[in-house]
Amino acid sequence: MEESSSDQHISGLAVLDYIGFKLTSATPEGVHGTFVVSRNSCQPFGVLHGGVSAFIAEAVASMGAQIASKWERVAGIELNINHLRAVPLGHRVTVDALPLLVGRRIQVWEVKLWAPPASSSSSPSDSSSDPSSTNSSVIAVSRVTLVVGLPNASKGAHFKDVVAARAKL
Repeated sequence: MEESSSDQHISGLAVLDYIGFKLTSATPEGVHGTFVVSRNSCQPFGVLHGGVSAFIAEAVASMGAQIASKWERVAGIELNINHLRAVPLGHRVTVDALPLLVGRRIQVWEVKLWAPPASSSSSPSDSSSDPSSTNSSVIAVSRVTLVVGLPNASKGAHFKDVVAARAKL
């Protein structure tokens, strides 16, 4: 399904596209993706902006919660994020979101952002997207709590198709 720019705006994925985020998998058991820190995702000091990390955490947790709830409407009600290390411009970041609780009305997801150390001698943007196969370390950890089963607005009805196409479900 080809999405128009208005579909993209409504689905909330335009910001993910803007920073170059690529969804690698999305299932009820986890959502995974990657991006390279670019000028579109960093603060004036040349490192990943914490607000971008928080946005990504809520976005991928929301995708996972929707899939796990069989496409019910969800909304984040709490976001906690700890920024542990700076990630410089040009470095690849891997994102892993895993469910901690999948309840009928509440879901809690843990989201970890990983990156190789800034002093890594390998080409940072070419490193493997699997943090366990590299010397990557956690650069941010987040917990996202979402409410499930909100009334569906007609505006978001196609979100399932947009996420399914990106995640190749």
